[in-house]
Amino acid sequence: MKGIRKYKSSALITGASSGIGKDFAYELAKHGYSLTLIARDLRRLNEIKSDLESKYKVQVEVNSKDLSKNSDIKDLVEGLKTKDYGLVVLAAGYGTGGQFHTLDLESELRMVDVNCRSVVQICHQFIQNRKDNTPRGLVLFGSLVGFQGVPWTSTYAATKAFIQSFAEAISGEYKNKGIDVISVAPGPVKTNFADRAGMTMGNAQSPDGIAKEVLSQLGKTVTVRPGFLSKFLGYSLITLPRNLRTFVLKQIMGQMVFGGKG
Repeated sequence: MKGIRKYKSSALITGASSGIGKDFAYELAKHGYSLTLIARDLRRLNEIKSDLESKYKVQVEVNSKDLSKNSDIKDLVEGLKTKDYGLVVLAAGYGTGGQFHTLDLESELRMVDVNCRSVVQICHQFIQNRKDNTPRGLVLFGSLVGFQGVPWTSTYAATKAFIQSFAEAISGEYKNKGIDVISVAPGPVKTNFADRAGMTMGNAQSPDGIAKEVLSQLGKTVTVRPGFLSKFLGYSLITLPRNLRTFVLKQIMGQMVFGGKG
């Protein structure tokens, strides 16, 4: 993949123990990137580290961090000061589903910390820490639900709207300074996201291959909708007024959360 050769061949990936983050780890390892993998599950990270080092002969560092904890974020950001990554992929995140007042408040607040606060902190240090004019890349994760309010997943959709806006803004600031920023806006994906959110996701796409598609678009566009389903739903919804998009996604989300009983 010619495009990613312009970046320094080292990357930080959060949420790397499963799903899309894991797919990025394998895709970048194929291209000779040394990796720092971050997630809560150290056992899974070590399994991935061993497999990547065996298959691709790359250097892999793993670190267990909970990005909802200020102390863990502080440690991670402090560590960035001594690193000079070519790519940073911020795939960590989670969602919840249900009527807002019934959801656990602390979990909702931790979600804001993981999905938004940690992203701002890591991006700020990454950009500030740039050592030279070699191009850099930032991969952030929005969502299909981040372009309008979505009932039954109100906080999650709002965090993804934040990421979409944030990615567009910093892309505009740094594009001409050699830092490429992209927001990934997938639809339903077969990961452990659904189990943690308490949702049932039919017709979800595999995370395999998402990294390859995203990396091929990094530096060319600000938003990428990986996979047929996200493109189909995204471009179908974008023609509708915002309130109708909210209504349509309310019905879809109701099926995922309540089986249509919401």
